[in-house]
Amino acid sequence: MKVLDRYIAIRWLNMLLLCLSGFVGLYLVVDLIEKIPRFLRSGGVAVDILEYFICKFPEMISRTAIFSTLMATLLTLGALSRDSEIIAMRSCGISLFRLSMPMLILGFIASIVLFVNSELVLPHSYARTEMIDRVKIKKHGERVAFKRNNIWFRSDSMILQATMFEPKTKTLSGVVLWDVDSTMHPVGRVDADNAVYSNGMWLLNSVKQKKFNPSGFTEKSLETMPLDLKLKVEDLRLLDSDADNMSIRTLREYAENLRRGGYQAYRYLTLMHTKIASPFGALIMVLLGIPFALRNSRSGGIAMGIGVGIGLGFAYFVVNALLLSYGRSGALPPMAAAWGANIIFLLGGVWLSMRVRG
Repeated sequence: MKVLDRYIAIRWLNMLLLCLSGFVGLYLVVDLIEKIPRFLRSGGVAVDILEYFICKFPEMISRTAIFSTLMATLLTLGALSRDSEIIAMRSCGISLFRLSMPMLILGFIASIVLFVNSELVLPHSYARTEMIDRVKIKKHGERVAFKRNNIWFRSDSMILQATMFEPKTKTLSGVVLWDVDSTMHPVGRVDADNAVYSNGMWLLNSVKQKKFNPSGFTEKSLETMPLDLKLKVEDLRLLDSDADNMSIRTLREYAENLRRGGYQAYRYLTLMHTKIASPFGALIMVLLGIPFALRNSRSGGIAMGIGVGIGLGFAYFVVNALLLSYGRSGALPPMAAAWGANIIFLLGGVWLSMRVRG
């Protein structure tokens, strides 16, 4: 059986590499068509553009791997059926479950690899692509950065730090604003409970202002204080959308900060559970693809496998996106929203497997 397992595993891996290469290539071509003109207009040089797309490969793999595992399963079994190899295996007394075992094991391994990529590789590669895009290509001197639970922004002699941003109310919480001289020595500090963006200005609330001097500092308290800061809400919303590429630990800590501050954290809790659930979509797709391929046997071949793969992949991503939207809004518990699509399609795969005559 080891020879047979190795044969099926190699066929599946070859098909996976073929499908993954094709989908990553398609993703890359679309991304090139969309971004290259913008990069050239911004004055980006070839080296920076090349580095940008190299650093984006972990994201491309993450977005295409689940569909690739489904297609690999369908096409592998379709090819085996076309060549009557499945009939030969079954005539030797090999059950469908035993025949499928190498693909299920490889699907589980693929899920673990995707989880590691999502948790350890993707956050760093995404941060690198954003730095290349904003600093090297667009030449933006002003920059918003998110690390752990802090938002940092620097503009001229001002450095702003905030613990979190709530996009619905356009509110920064836990604001500390430093005023520094040309040698980066602080000359003043402002602490505020929050800052609200309104009419093109930031309004600080519950302010304590300090001015440093050689003999010490002077301090005064203000209820509100307007702040002319070149920090756009659009930049913070972009930062908020980057949550898809944060690590589980960062999302959990940020969600806890939001809840302690009295804000709803449905979006970040849903994303946190999604970071765990999404990679295991690869295993679910293998489990779902096996009975579909075996039910069609020799009647549909590779063409049927491609058609079924597109339909199943589209259905999975639609259901998953719908459930996640409910989770982000609080209509569903975050864990249920993140794992819902996997559970639904897992049950569907088990039911179909039970109906395949072994």
